[in-house]
Amino acid sequence: MNVPKDTSAPSAPPVIQIHDLHKAYGHLEVLKGVSLSAPRGHVISLIGSSGSGKSTLLRCCNLLEDSQQGEILFEGESVRWKGEGLRRHPADRGQVMRIRTNLSMVFQQFNLWAHLTILQNVMEAPVQVLKRDPKEVEEKARAYLAKVGIADKADAWPAMLSGGQQQRAAIARALCMEPRALLFDEPTSALDPELEQEVVKVIKALADEGRTMILVTHDMKLAADVSDHVVFLHQGKIEEEGPPGALFGNPRTERLRGFLSATGG
Repeated sequence: MNVPKDTSAPSAPPVIQIHDLHKAYGHLEVLKGVSLSAPRGHVISLIGSSGSGKSTLLRCCNLLEDSQQGEILFEGESVRWKGEGLRRHPADRGQVMRIRTNLSMVFQQFNLWAHLTILQNVMEAPVQVLKRDPKEVEEKARAYLAKVGIADKADAWPAMLSGGQQQRAAIARALCMEPRALLFDEPTSALDPELEQEVVKVIKALADEGRTMILVTHDMKLAADVSDHVVFLHQGKIEEEGPPGALFGNPRTERLRGFLSATGG
């Protein structure tokens, strides 16, 4: 990407940094020592086949899942843990909530509140969780709905919108929290190709703004277009990683070559 990155604080730690992360569900080990860094203003894409650990890694970043081993840092601050192995969990719930409010997540399913209008959906978390002034939040919420191209849908109910419009509303909701980073978990996989392009356009625009993002995606073209760094996961480990030009243009491993051939990447 030919996008200038944030160089205002060159010594600033990455927004998210993970060292040697292990995650298991009972005897099933899903992540087997993964390390990842998301510097400020960079887009990191996670690719790999179903079951490779991509979404689990993203959920561990946001502390929606507890990991059994390894270190997670948010802007240089280590998550504090207690217990070991499958009994390990965060020691400070206040720290968890503070980190989560700074890492907005956009899911594959839109997860909009059916009983709230689109504007109310976007405003809900800043008002209820961050306790911000509703009038100020409404102004920002309308601006974010305009940014994603659905300003005219503010007073509509979620059921009245197409899937692409609902996902754009979910992105506006994430932006309204004004997070340090955006986490996308397969944001286009539930959409038809035509509607998918509506959301891809928004994600590309956010990348062009220099927002920090971690993106789990099946869309290799999107990953190639928006990423500063691409991570290919295979069976819970990083098989290969690097700049998109190198990863897609000259894959080093047979597994990545096979994956890209199978996906048309």
